[in-house]
Amino acid sequence: MENSIIPSIWFDQNAKEAFNLYSDTFSNSKISSDSAIVVEAVLNGIKFIGINGGPMFKPNPSISFMVICESKEEVDHIWTAFSKEGNVLMALDNYPWSPYYGWVADKYGVNWQLYQGKVDDTNQQAIVPTLMYCGQQQGKCEAALHFYENVFKDFRSNGMLRYTEGEFKGSIQHTQFVINGVTLMAMDSGVKQDFTFNEGISLTILCKDQEEIDYYWNAITQQGEESRCGWCKDEFGVSWQIVPEQIADYLQRPGAGEALMNMKKIIIKDLLG
Repeated sequence: MENSIIPSIWFDQNAKEAFNLYSDTFSNSKISSDSAIVVEAVLNGIKFIGINGGPMFKPNPSISFMVICESKEEVDHIWTAFSKEGNVLMALDNYPWSPYYGWVADKYGVNWQLYQGKVDDTNQQAIVPTLMYCGQQQGKCEAALHFYENVFKDFRSNGMLRYTEGEFKGSIQHTQFVINGVTLMAMDSGVKQDFTFNEGISLTILCKDQEEIDYYWNAITQQGEESRCGWCKDEFGVSWQIVPEQIADYLQRPGAGEALMNMKKIIIKDLLG
């Protein structure tokens, strides 16, 4: 699939090494481009971006990747690769939501939930970015969903489960939704956490023109925060990159990289010189 919203992972100068591991582990995967700053790859048919950004930001479990595996053997294969030098958050076992499931952070700190199930249930998307509202954002998943429904004209909910007991009764235990043709999942954490969203994992929106860039930038930053080089945060702390589809081509032009460094919202005509 040609996903128009691309998960972007921040690495401490080892994006190529990490994406080599990922492309070796997942089927239907390859590194499609590699530069000193950005590595692009297709993992299990889904576009990903790796950023060699340095030690400033680190991924955490607030955004993980749900991997839909159709066999126990596939779960075991990925688990073996990612648990080496990694950190197990939930052991491989039978759970109420899956006959075989586990949650692991790999040695780069990227979180993966391995789930034996059917890709038919996730619109044939084998890796699903999953947002967990926790820390300062605890209990805000439902408000965030309403926000995204208003922002993204192409939005569809695929159902929702709520906690039926405990401290967070009534908040969202699990939901699946589709924006711009890309399936995502979200939840409120079932326990209190001391972390929340950061720039370690962002979501990149590819825009066809300046009008679309303006639309998403204005909608997301209205109650959120502007940053540099097309980066911004929504009011719930999730980081987005709002960029033109041809960003890689534009940055080949003399002076375009310097111009980008001086921008908050990207202005295409200023990249073209």
